[in-house]
Amino acid sequence: MDHEALANEMKGLRDQIPGITDTVIAAVDGMLIAADTDADIEPNGLAALAAASMGIAQRTAAATGRGPLRRTVTCGSKGCAAVYAVGDTALMVIVGDEGLAVEHLHLESQPMLKRIGAILSEGN
Repeated sequence: MDHEALANEMKGLRDQIPGITDTVIAAVDGMLIAADTDADIEPNGLAALAAASMGIAQRTAAATGRGPLRRTVTCGSKGCAAVYAVGDTALMVIVGDEGLAVEHLHLESQPMLKRIGAILSEGN
């Protein structure tokens, strides 16, 4: 797996979209693959929590007939965390502050998610 390419994608997204503070790529089982986080975010714990939340959201999407899950977003008083499915085997967590425009993030992150999926596929 090309960890440098993953790091470049994460940094590129952070540079492209104002408000992004942290990014994590994890396997769907919660194992950390790559992280670009500040000191106040523990990447292994965030990866595990994101996998758990994604699992619940996938079950909700299936139970309501909404199709395959694409993303889940949690918003708090100081910003939000979006978790995106990257194929069937990985997920991407994007943490943002109050300045992050979530709808803009959803649109702008799609090409990057495809590139990350391709990078992860090369590693198998």
